[in-house]
Amino acid sequence: MTSELSPDKREKTLETSRSNASGIKSKSNSAAGFIKAIESGSKHLIMKRFTLRYPERKLQFVGDGYQYDPKRGVGIAGYRGRHILFHDKCTGCQLCAIACEGIAEAIGMVKVEEQWKQNKKAIMPQIDFGKCVFCGLCVDACPFYALFMTNDYELSSFTKEHLIYTPAQLAIKPKYDGDVELKIDKMGATHG
Repeated sequence: MTSELSPDKREKTLETSRSNASGIKSKSNSAAGFIKAIESGSKHLIMKRFTLRYPERKLQFVGDGYQYDPKRGVGIAGYRGRHILFHDKCTGCQLCAIACEGIAEAIGMVKVEEQWKQNKKAIMPQIDFGKCVFCGLCVDACPFYALFMTNDYELSSFTKEHLIYTPAQLAIKPKYDGDVELKIDKMGATHG
């Protein structure tokens, strides 16, 4: 007398065998994941921390900031901070404002009191740093080397109106005193 399993019992038997196999698989995955996590965590115990006491100590940047060389058609690497405007080179062509138009609309051309021989319209860019995304397209668009980006990143203010820099404010070169040099080696980035 052979007893055959009913279809319901066969299905239950298959389900239990599948769950046992996947349970063993998931336990081995969780053990491997645990070991990997411990390994990663212990690696970071050995590394020196990269924390600066910010207001007292600042990183020292290499170069003068992001610039664009239209003759060679390449960007010169540098930090993308606050812009600087050279009034004696600006022609009021509005290419910086056109480049910014589709991205942030942070540049507006305003009338200035001073007269420059190359700027017959007497208009220059005014930048709203509340809207600026620091992409550098305005610097790339300027064919007369009139607009650059500096290493100054401290642009905080209490009101939105103080984030709008007039052409006169953009002409002042920011003072940045970085005293900590960045060192990169095989263990990662450190500072001295």
